[in-house]
Parts: sequence; C-alpha cells; structure tokens
Amino acid sequence: MAASDVQNNGSTIRNAFGNVLAFFILILIGVLAFSIRLFSVIKYESVIHEFDPYFNYRVTQYLTKNGIYDFWNWFDDRTWYPLGRVIGGTVYPGLTLTAGTLWWVLNSLNIPLSVETVCVFTAPIFSAFASWATYLLTKEVKGTGAGLTAAVLLAMVPSYISRSVAGSYDNEAVAIFALIITFYLYIKTLNTGSLFYATLNSIAYFYMVCSWGGYTFIINLIPMHALLCIVIGRYSSRLYIAYAPLIILGTLLAALVPVVGFNAVMTSEHFASFLVFIIIHVVALVYYIKGILSPKMFRVAVALVVSVGLAVSCATIAVLIALVASSPTKGWSGRSLSLLDPTYASKYIPIIASVSEHQPPTWPSYFMDINVLAFLVPAGIIACFLPLSDASSFVVLYIVTSVYFSGVMVRLMLVLAPAACILSGIALSQAFDVFTRSIKFQLPSLLGHSNVDAGDVSSKSVVPNDVVKTDKSEDTSKERISRKSKKEKEPVEKPLSKSQVKKRLLVLPLEASVIAIILLVFLGAFYVVHSVWAAAEAYSAPSIVLTSETPAGRHVFDDFREAYAWLSHNTDVDDKVASWWDYGYQTTAMANRTVIVDNNTWNNTHIATVGTAMSSPEKQAWEIFHSLDVKYVLVVFGGLVGYPSDDINKFLWMVRIGGGVFPHIKEQDYLRNGQYRLDSQATPTMLNSLMYKLSYYRFVETDGRAFDRVRQTEIGKKYIKLTHFEEVYTTHHWMVRLYKLKPPRNRIRGKSQKSKSKATSGTASKRKGTKRNPF
Repeated sequence: MAASDVQNNGSTIRNAFGNVLAFFILILIGVLAFSIRLFSVIKYESVIHEFDPYFNYRVTQYLTKNGIYDFWNWFDDRTWYPLGRVIGGTVYPGLTLTAGTLWWVLNSLNIPLSVETVCVFTAPIFSAFASWATYLLTKEVKGTGAGLTAAVLLAMVPSYISRSVAGSYDNEAVAIFALIITFYLYIKTLNTGSLFYATLNSIAYFYMVCSWGGYTFIINLIPMHALLCIVIGRYSSRLYIAYAPLIILGTLLAALVPVVGFNAVMTSEHFASFLVFIIIHVVALVYYIKGILSPKMFRVAVALVVSVGLAVSCATIAVLIALVASSPTKGWSGRSLSLLDPTYASKYIPIIASVSEHQPPTWPSYFMDINVLAFLVPAGIIACFLPLSDASSFVVLYIVTSVYFSGVMVRLMLVLAPAACILSGIALSQAFDVFTRSIKFQLPSLLGHSNVDAGDVSSKSVVPNDVVKTDKSEDTSKERISRKSKKEKEPVEKPLSKSQVKKRLLVLPLEASVIAIILLVFLGAFYVVHSVWAAAEAYSAPSIVLTSETPAGRHVFDDFREAYAWLSHNTDVDDKVASWWDYGYQTTAMANRTVIVDNNTWNNTHIATVGTAMSSPEKQAWEIFHSLDVKYVLVVFGGLVGYPSDDINKFLWMVRIGGGVFPHIKEQDYLRNGQYRLDSQATPTMLNSLMYKLSYYRFVETDGRAFDRVRQTEIGKKYIKLTHFEEVYTTHHWMVRLYKLKPPRNRIRGKSQKSKSKATSGTASKRKGTKRNPF
C-alpha cells in the first residue's frame, strides 16, 4: 500500500512537472512564431505589404475613426467609379473588427499605438495563437508530445509565414487561427460529447465566416467526416452533439454576416452540410428505435424509417436540384467551380485565372512552402491508423482534401500547412518515442546492470536469447509443480510475458536508434534553417518597396510610394485615376484618389472596359477613358530595371478579359504566330495599343537602343508620339508612369476648319466648318 502511494505521488509530481514544462515550451513557441515574422520590419520598415492589405488598412482606419455603425453603412464613392461600393455588405469584417478591437483595447490601457502599427503586427500575433491552437488540436489526436511538435512546426512553416509576416494585413492573418480552433473544438466535442464545446465550436465557426471566404472548406470537411464516421460504423451520440449544433447554430450565425447572408442556405457550397444533417438524424432515429424495440419489431421499424427517409431525401434532393438548375453556375461561385474544375476559370472567367495566386503550384513550390514536412506526412498518416479513432480519421481526411485543393490553387497551400504540420508532428513524436524507448531499454545492459527488477518491463524486453532459453527450461520444470502453486505464479508471469512480446516488437537495435535520432535532428535543423531563410529573404520584402543586391550594397526602389505621393500632392481630390485593377487598393489608400477598378474584382464588365481601353489604339482608348471621367492613367513598367510584374507582362490578360466582354478585341491580333512579341516582329495591333505606347514612350532615351530587360529584347517601335495623352510624371526608376488625358479637341478643330474655309470659299463655308462633336 505504501509502495503504491509513493508510486502515485511520483506519477503526480511527474505529470505536474510535465504540464509546467509544456506550458513554458508553448510560451517559447509563441515567441518564436511572433519573432520570426519580424524580419520585414527589421530589414525594411513598419509598412503594410502587398495590395489587398491596403484596403483592409483603409477600412480599419475608417472603423476606428467613425465607429461600427458608420462602418456597416459606409458607401465608398472612391472605388469603382461611377458605381461605388457598399463596404459593410461586401467585406469580410473579421480582420477589421479584430484589429479595431486590439487598437481600442491598447488605447484604453494608455498604450497609444497608431492604427497602422496595430495592423502591421496583427498577423504575427495571431500566428502565435494559431501555433497554440495547433497544439490543442494535435493533443486531442495523439497526445502532448505530438501537439508540441506540431506547434513548433507551424510556428516556422514557410507557407504560413508567407501570409503572416509583419505587415501582411490580409484576411488569412486571422483566418488560419480561426480554422484551426474550429477544428480543435469539433474534435474536442467529438471526444467529450460536451454541448459546451459544441457551442464554442459554433462561435469559432462564426468567427471564421467573418474572417475569410474559405469558411466553405470547414462547412464541407466536417460533413464529410461525419458521413465517413457513419459509413464505417463509428456513429455515436458524441458525433451527433459535435455535428448537429454546428449546422443549426453555425448557419444561423453565418447568415448574420452581411457579405454571406442567405448564401449560407442558398448556395451549393452549403448543401452537403444539410444533406448530412438529414442523414445523421435518420441514423440517430434508427439507433434510438433499436434500443427500445425487439429485433423483430426493429426490422419492421427500420423498413418504415428507411422508406420515409428515402422519400424525404428524394424530395429534398429534388428541391436542391431545382434550385441549382435555376442558377447559371449551378449555385456555385466562380472560385468554387475553379476548384472543382481546374480548367473552368481559364475557359469562362479569365479574371480569376489572371491572378497569380490562383494558378496551380509547381513541385518546387511544395518543397519551398512545406519543405521536409512533405516527406513526413505519409508517416503521420500511417501513425493515425495505429489505432484509428474519430479524431485521427478527421486529420487524415483533412490532409487528403487539402492536398487536392493546394494542387489546384497555389494560394491554398496555406490550408495545407496546418494539416502537414499536424501529421508531421505526429510522425516525429511517434518516431522519437520508439527510438528513445529503444535506447532506454538497452542502456542498462550496456552499463552492466545485471540486477534488474522483475517488474521492470523495459529491462525484460531486451533479455538476451540464452537467458530466454533458460527461462523456457525453468518454465518446463515448473510444470511439475502442484496446480495450486502454478496458479499463484500465473497471474504474475502471464501479463509480463504479454507485454514483453509487445514491447520487444517496438524495440530497434541501439545503433539504428541512435543514427535515426541524429538524422531526425539534422532534418529538423535543415527545416529551421530553411524556414528562417524564407522568413528573412523570400517573404519579408514588401511589394510596395523593392530592393536589389549590388556590389555597392542594397539598392532600394521606392517608385510606388513616389508615384502615389505625386498623385496625392499634384492632383485634385476629385480626379479619377485609371489603372489595371491590381493597383486600385493602393491608389485609394495611399493617394486618396478615386479609381475605376480595384482588387475586389466584383464587376467583370467594368474591368473588361479598362482592359479594352488598354488594348485599343490611342484615340479609342481616350474616348473610353473620357466617357468614364478619367483624368489620369497609371502604368507600371519594369523594362528599365528588370521588374517582371509590370503591365506589359499582364497585358495579354487585359486582352483576354476585354475580349470576353467586347468581341472586337481578339487575342490573335496581338500575337505573331502564336507568340507574344514586342520587338520588330510585333503585330501592328500590338504596336498601336495604348499599353504599348504608354509603357515605351521615350524609352529609347534611356540607353539609345530601347532594350527591355524583362523581355530581353529591343522593342519594335522605338519612337512613339502621343496625341491624346501627355506624360506628367515618371518615377526615378521608370517603374510607375503617369499620363494625363488631353482635353477634347473639338473647338480647336472648329477653329482650324474655319480658317481653312475662310481662305477658300469665304463666309458661306463657315457654317460647314461647325461640326458635331465626334466624341
């Protein structure tokens, strides 16, 4: 009794020490996740990155200045002129409300941080939260060791770092945390059957819906798992409690988000959850009837329930088919259809296909973004089947679906990252467990400890073969002893021999275990080095400020902010600026000028109009822009400094998008024998297009040859004359060029016509010289 009390006390102290150690490790993981994302601030400056974050920053500024009610009712007249945009009804408010709440709390505590500073550091803060949520999720699946390993992997995974560095103020900054915490609460409810956790799961799902349109991944993955559990015979009341409240309460909460609204029940992305909801109730009814009826009556009741269930299901499916058939896209959004059919966007919606992050990834992308985790994931899948539980089956389903979607769209590598970290953490934890146990079992024999406790399973599992033979001979002699003494010894020896066999199967040779641990340590070191390099070099540079390394040192290209500053200081507040949609958010946020299109891309016709203008000859382009009340045109050009993401490289997408709405724009007119040529072999349509003229105007003055460093060619038309546009500003490195539309020339034409008619036919011809304005 005293020995058992001592053993229990030792176990309690060991568990308490383990919990405290795990707590401090989690704090260090949070610090690591936050600090590794600060390279962008340390190397450059505290600035918002990319394009979409500038819109989120502008909306957050409006929220903190005007309050939540004005935010919901804000009509923004500086975007999509002359249409405008209702911000409260077209934006996912989770990120904005989160950052605004953080700013309000900090200022309430007399910590006077600016809105921009809070926006810059929101993503690193929530990356730490995501690491802790990963620990909780993996712990529910395979224990504390796997949870800690998965958390530290997620803190450094490059795929997640690319969307959560300091300054990356985009929806994914908080959405990945919401995604993981929703999955954790679902698994927690599945393991405990607690309605409390089920309610928290619905609230977490609501936060995910507020944060990102990727919430549809959750509302389809969880029904798939529930259906899988039913099919493989793992239905339980815990599964019902985990699923049913989420669908009812989660859908009601999702409908409260203005940008979602009735789409939560009217679009095809949500129909799978309702279908599984019906199925799980039918199964629950069958299990309930089985518990209260005799087997004979149960068979009759099952036949009745199945018949009624089939009738209800057929009626529901018929209604869904009718709703789906009434929609041109069968109830699916364009992005969802592009995920289900990777060729859909390129065929029907070029605006989606034109976005680089919507392209399929290459094989090097996987090694870049998840690195060695790609090799550990298969081992983690195998570990999830030993044994298979509801939680581990969910993780396997998660990795399978995320691998497919990441293969369709490179942006969804971000959804794959948590799944890869969870399975890799499980694999590493299980591997270290086996290898360290093998070393632990064999160390006593190497150190010469011959007196081993008979109750020590670990020492008995590595007994040499000759000792095993002696034990067998002793067992043979013991068979001659009386039946009573044999029965007394059996309860002691039988379980020991059973565990001996089980443990011996998990023990590897000492040398192999040591080498394997060393290799795993080197693998982890390589992962750390790669992740730090990716955070410091590959993903820390803000797209608004570019740099290049030269023998003389680092050279900074700050042309974007230079151009936006010029617009802000040298144009009227009500002037309209036309550019390709990529630069709309930055123009409104940094120059505070009205734009025709921006990154929201909600109106394909409006974008096609701008694409048509850029693809048209100068006169027709002037007429299109003049009809839109445009005063300035912004063009991004990288031919001088070698910046590849310029408008010339995007020009074919302008042609395709414009031609999709206006048939007179044909892509073949801009290609020479199927090739995109800008040199002397370029087509006349290409050489006369507005984009070509605005990009290469006066370019020959830079080096005398007009050599394009991006396309590695001399341009075909070097001396360009503009008649309807005039250059007003070109940045230091020629990366951003601004042109102003010339005023209408109808009066000038009238005067010249009058002077000509006066010289020839006198006063009678004066009336003929007055013509109708052709524009």
